[in-house]
Amino acid sequence: MAVDRNASHNNASVRGDWERAEAEALYRLPFADLIFQAQSVHREHFDPNHVEAASLLSLKTGGCPEDCGYCSQSAHYDTDVKATRLMDRADVVAAAQHAKDAGATRFCMAAAWRGPKDRDLDQVCHMISAVKGLGMETCVTLGMLTPTQAARLSDAGLDFYNHNVDTSPEFYGKIITTRTLQDRIDTLAHVRDAGIKVCCGGIIGMGESVNDRLAMLVLLANLPSQPESVPINLWNEVKGVPVSETAGRPDPIAVARLVATARIMMPISVVRLSAGRQYMTDELQALCFLAGANSIFIGDVLLTTKNPQRDRDANLLGRLGITSGLA
Repeated sequence: MAVDRNASHNNASVRGDWERAEAEALYRLPFADLIFQAQSVHREHFDPNHVEAASLLSLKTGGCPEDCGYCSQSAHYDTDVKATRLMDRADVVAAAQHAKDAGATRFCMAAAWRGPKDRDLDQVCHMISAVKGLGMETCVTLGMLTPTQAARLSDAGLDFYNHNVDTSPEFYGKIITTRTLQDRIDTLAHVRDAGIKVCCGGIIGMGESVNDRLAMLVLLANLPSQPESVPINLWNEVKGVPVSETAGRPDPIAVARLVATARIMMPISVVRLSAGRQYMTDELQALCFLAGANSIFIGDVLLTTKNPQRDRDANLLGRLGITSGLA
C-alpha cells in the first residue's frame, strides 16, 4: 500500500494535540481491544503482512563526549568499547552492499559524536551518495546538527536523519546532562527545514515509569510533523554505565501495549523494533507486529550490542507469513 511519507498533521488521520491522559487511556484498554484498534489503524496505512528490513553500521565508535547514562560509547564511563576513527568510504559501501544482499532496503550509519566537524561531514556526505548509488535508502545519526550541516546532508541525498528524544521530558535529566531535550528538538527542526525525513524514538527499560514511556510518545506525536520512523529500543545491558543500576527488563505485555499505543497515536509512521530484540521471544515479536510494528534492524550487531541473527528473523517472519527481503 502506497503511503505518503511527507504527510504530516494535515493528514486527517494524524493528530498533533494528544494529551497524556488520552495516551494512558489507550494504553490501559483491555488488551484485546487495544490490539484490535492498533491493527485496524495499521491496516488503513500499511500492508499488515510486510516488515521493512534496515541495517545499522557504526561509522565511528566510542569516545563520545556526551554523558548519556545508557550508552556504552560515552567517554565518561569505563566500558569495554574502544574508540575508533571514522571508517573509510570503501569499507562502508562494502558493508552496505552486504546488507542489501542480506535483504536490507535501508542502510543506517551512526557516528559517536556530539556533532560532526565539517571535515568529517564531508566524508559522511560522500558515503551517503555512494550508498544511495546502490539503490538503498540512507539514514545517518551524527549527533546535533546546525542548519547548514542539515542542508549539506540533504544536498548529498540523505533520506532520513535519526535523532532520538530518548525518554520523557521529566526523566530526561536523570540520564543525560550534557545535552538538553531542547537541543534534540532543535536538531529535529533543522532536519525538517532541510527537507530530510525524521527517524526519532526512544529507549525503554532504563528505570523509567510507564507514564514516562507514554509521555515520550505524546512528545513524538505532538511534534510539528510526526517522525516518519519511530524506533522503540529496549535498553541493552551495558556494564559500567549509570543506567545499569536502575534498569529493569520491561514486561513483555507492556512492550506490546506501548507499540500498539504508538501505532494508534502515529498512524502513518513506521514503528521499528530496534535495539534489544535479542531479549524478545518470537511470541513477543509476533505480538508487536500484530500491534503495528513494521520495521526491524537486521544483522548480528547493532553498533556495539548483539542483534538476532538473520536466519532467526527469516524463520520467524516466514512462520508468520510476513514478507520482507529476508523471507
